[in-house]
Amino acid sequence: MNITCTAFCLLFSIFVSPSFAHSPLPHTVNEMTKSAQNFLATLSAADKQKAQFSFADEERSNWMYIPASREGLSLKNMTEKQRQATYELLKMSLSSQGNEKVLNIIELEGILGEIEGSSFRDPELYYVSIFGEPMTKKTWGWRFEGHHLSLNFSIVKGEYLATAPNFWGANPAKIPYGAKKGVRTLADEEDVARALLYSLNKTQLDKAIIKKNAYREILTRDKSTVTPLEESGISYNELTGAQQEKLLELINVYLSNMTNEVASERLARINRSDLRKIRFSWAGGSDLGDRHYYRVQGESFLIEYDNYQNSGNHIHAVWRDFYGDFGRDLLQEHYKNSH
Repeated sequence: MNITCTAFCLLFSIFVSPSFAHSPLPHTVNEMTKSAQNFLATLSAADKQKAQFSFADEERSNWMYIPASREGLSLKNMTEKQRQATYELLKMSLSSQGNEKVLNIIELEGILGEIEGSSFRDPELYYVSIFGEPMTKKTWGWRFEGHHLSLNFSIVKGEYLATAPNFWGANPAKIPYGAKKGVRTLADEEDVARALLYSLNKTQLDKAIIKKNAYREILTRDKSTVTPLEESGISYNELTGAQQEKLLELINVYLSNMTNEVASERLARINRSDLRKIRFSWAGGSDLGDRHYYRVQGESFLIEYDNYQNSGNHIHAVWRDFYGDFGRDLLQEHYKNSH
């Protein structure tokens, strides 16, 4: 999906309400529900005990992106049929671009093991967890998680969908040698942001660059809830038209990991917010290979990215929702209406 500024402006002329209200996502939710049911149908009773939790279980918001053992059923312990059901569930939950990134990040785990000469890295240690019972008109969720991946989906009343937090990482960000030398799994996340930075004049750069040296890590880490970071950087209305388009292109890099339906719905909600409150901030060097950090913060969302570790060859990138992580805003509205 590649929504231009023209399309963005058209949507803005249609959606003038300041509301953050979600719209139903029937196709994505229905396909995701059927795929989750198919996945559960492949499980034995013992496998279900590992993979399925109640929707209210605290594990649902216990996310992480480090290499560690997790709750859920791992690819390592799945049959081939269960793996195929997992990949089908991912296919229904993400765009083709998002699915390709997932497969590349998993493959990087094996490449990283070769680079380190370590048996610690394992591309099969990615886990599926189902929360609640995937059924039409029901509230449930699911997660796919392992090193450098945490994809969280929350479905409310079988109609509304939240996809945050979603975390993507790459180590190495650029493969240094071997058959895939030069491959960059999260290239757009880096290149589009740098192109925006390069387009800024000196006055704009003085506002956008908030720190000489890059932060060593994303500031929000793996917190269950996040609040807006300091209001710094350059705002949307301080950019030229071409620069605004580049900022929207950067936002779209992250949105386009999800299905077209989800990305379009989220874009419409961003349009209903105050675009002037979107800010772009940068820290660290500006050349390819320099350690660097950036974030894009709006009224309701935060994109945070860093490339600091391994001498600037190790990316962490995340989308957070201040109100909607794990579907909290959807659930609050649902409970309010139910009462």
